Amino acid sequence: MPRLILEGKVFHLKEEESVLDCLLRHEIEVNYGCQAGVCQSCLLQSEGEVPEQAQKGLKETLRVQNYFLACQCQPQHDLVIKRPVQENFQAEVISLEHLTPEVVRLRLSIPEGFQYRPGQFLNLFHEGQSRSYSLASLPNEPFLELHVRRVPGGLFSQWIFQDLTRGKRVEMSAAQGECFYTPGRAGQPLLMIGTGTGLAPLYGIARDALAQGHTGPIRLYHGSSIPEGLYLQAELREWMARHSNFSYVACQSRGAVADGVRAGRAVEIALQEERDLKGWRVFLCGNPEMVKAAQRGCFLAGASVQDIYSDPFLPAASS
Repeated sequence: MPRLILEGKVFHLKEEESVLDCLLRHEIEVNYGCQAGVCQSCLLQSEGEVPEQAQKGLKETLRVQNYFLACQCQPQHDLVIKRPVQENFQAEVISLEHLTPEVVRLRLSIPEGFQYRPGQFLNLFHEGQSRSYSLASLPNEPFLELHVRRVPGGLFSQWIFQDLTRGKRVEMSAAQGECFYTPGRAGQPLLMIGTGTGLAPLYGIARDALAQGHTGPIRLYHGSSIPEGLYLQAELREWMARHSNFSYVACQSRGAVADGVRAGRAVEIALQEERDLKGWRVFLCGNPEMVKAAQRGCFLAGASVQDIYSDPFLPAASS
């Protein structure tokens, strides 16, 4: 069986075992998050070639340097690997605000040299693990804003909800992801569908588009299975009064709904109302099953694959 060589130590891989699983089995401390090849927290570097699947989604500049995703790498030969030099940042907690009992708005200071586009995500690090959170703030604001949902028994949500206080410092990665607004087609209609805290990137993207003078329609559909998952409703409805091209629909898929909330799933309601998406730009964020269904539905409604941007919120493999 293939072997891993890391920092002079040799580890034997089991059949069909990933590099990440092997290292964790040997109690080697490495960063990881979704274990699905999306968050890129488990990035490592090899001295030799790695399987193509292990580099899927990486920039060309990383691939040519033999960087790979440990969670997606099942080597067929011995690998000498090393940890990458990461550009991590330290930020200070500015405030924590409960938007609902289940969602907190976390605002952090902006570290020197940190750059991002609204809708991208960063990884927070805690106890050797990481979780990805989308950026809801704008670069001209004096803070970074994240929306965090309470996950029962979740390592990170428990830390954020119970232990983080103003003035504490946290470690985070550089901004990543391609789900953000780009100027140049100001009149293009924009469709945004999100579930849960998938609203966070859409909240940032929509504000960014409006701030950059987007004139085309911006349609935002936010869904939740329970009322507590719908937040910032008053603010989003105020946007409609200020911006004639912006509309917001809150959707609840279970139970009795309050006034102003539509009964049903956000993706189904959105595709019922926006039947012809030819020429539209689409942003999909939140539950991975919703994102997958919405990608297919939007494509069948006429949206170009190149104009569909998605950010599925994959659950952590381990809380």
